[in-house]
Amino acid sequence: MTIKVRRSTGNVFRDLGFSKEEAENLRIRTNLMIRLSKLIETRRLTQAQAASLFDVTQPRISDLVRGKIDRFSIDTLVAMLGHAGVRVQVVVGRKSKVA
Repeated sequence: MTIKVRRSTGNVFRDLGFSKEEAENLRIRTNLMIRLSKLIETRRLTQAQAASLFDVTQPRISDLVRGKIDRFSIDTLVAMLGHAGVRVQVVVGRKSKVA
């Protein structure tokens, strides 16, 4: 049996066949969700406490920690981080080409 190995694009969502635009959106949302989940963990917050801090409902926190990416927009995730006092910076630039 022959195994084909293909070099990654650097974005797992692109590698899975999503368009460039959708893959980038998913990558950004994933990173924001990971940051929020880590914040909940490091501050040892209950879901109810996190909901209060992020100004959302507890079921939204449940969706977050369960990784339900389709239920969150970039705007919503940035707003949640802002409510927690986290500064979010956006860097726009050219992407380097993968060899």
